[in-house]
Amino acid sequence: MERENLKKAVLWEKASDKKVQCFLCAHRCLIAEGRLGFCAVRKNIEGVLYSLNFYKVCAANIDPIEKKPLYHFQPGSKSFSIAAEGCNFHCGFCQNWQISQAPVEQGTIDGQPISPQRIVEEAAASGCKSIAYTYTEPTIFMELCEETGRLAKKNGLANVFVSNGYQTKEAIDFAKDWLDGINVDLKAFSEDYYKRLCKAKMQPVLDTIEYIAKETKIWMEITTLLVPGENDSDDELKRLADFLVKKAGADVPWHISRFYPQYKLQDSEPTPVETLERACEIGRAAGLHYVYLGNVPGTKTEKTFCFKCGRLLVDRIGYRVLSNAIKEKACPDCGAKIAGFEI
Repeated sequence: MERENLKKAVLWEKASDKKVQCFLCAHRCLIAEGRLGFCAVRKNIEGVLYSLNFYKVCAANIDPIEKKPLYHFQPGSKSFSIAAEGCNFHCGFCQNWQISQAPVEQGTIDGQPISPQRIVEEAAASGCKSIAYTYTEPTIFMELCEETGRLAKKNGLANVFVSNGYQTKEAIDFAKDWLDGINVDLKAFSEDYYKRLCKAKMQPVLDTIEYIAKETKIWMEITTLLVPGENDSDDELKRLADFLVKKAGADVPWHISRFYPQYKLQDSEPTPVETLERACEIGRAAGLHYVYLGNVPGTKTEKTFCFKCGRLLVDRIGYRVLSNAIKEKACPDCGAKIAGFEI
C-alpha cells in the first residue's frame, strides 16, 4: 500500500517499539507496526498511523435532515450525506452492514476519491443547508469529516454527525469548532447489551452524551432502537430516560425507533407498536420534553408539540415537514422556548 495515497491520521501518538496509541475512539487501540485498529480502517505503517478511507467515499446522497433523525435542527431542510466504509462497532442488527462491516468481514475498503472541496460544492449546488457524516460511523473517517467540515463552515453550511457516541473527549474537542449537530445512538442501558450485540462498552457512550451536553455547544438528539426482548423492558427504559433528563437535560429529543430484522438478527420480530408507545410514555413521564417514534410513519408521535401548552408546532409525516409554527424559537401560543438549532 503506497503511503502517498493515504492520509496521515489524526488523534494518535507514538508508543514504544513502533507501536502507536490511537485515541480517536474509546477503544483506544494500541496498534503494532503493520497492524490495523479495531475499526480496520486505521493502520500503523512504520510507526505512523494512517487513515485508509480518506480517499474512499462510498456514499453521497441528498437526504431530509429528519432522516438522520434530527427534528430540532434546521427542520424541513436538506442535508448532503456522505460516508466512508468502516465502523468501530460490530452490531449484529446494523442496517448498513454492507459498508460498515466490509473492512472487517471482507478486508476491503471501497469508495471514490471525492475531495472535501467537491463535497462542499455539491452540497451547496443541491440546496442543502448542511453536510451529514452518516450511514457508517463518522468518527472513523474523522480526517475527511474535519477537512470537509471546516470548509463547509466557511461556505455557510452546517455539519452533523450520526454517531454511536464512542468518541473520546479528545475527539469531541477536536470537532466541536466545526460540528454543529449530532444524533447519538444510545443503543441500550445495559453493559451486557453493548458487549454482546455491539462488541463495545456502554459507559463511554454515556460519557460522550454528558460531555457534549455540558461542555460543548453542539446540538444533540438521541436515538434508541428497541429490539424486542433485548432492551425494551420498562425498568431499562426508565433508567435510560432518567439518565437523559439528568445528564443531557429535558430538552434533548429522544427518538425511539422501531426495529426490523437486519443482518445477523433475521430471526427477531419487528418491535410491536405498543412497545414503542409504552417507551414514549416512559420518556415523557421521566420529564423529557420531546419524545418521538421512528420507523412508524403517520403517527402523532412524529410531530413536535409544545411541551407546555400542547400546541402543534411542527407537523410531520415521515421525513416531510408539512408546517412549522415555531416563531423566534418559541411557541406562538404560550411563549415557551423551543430548543433546537435554527428551528
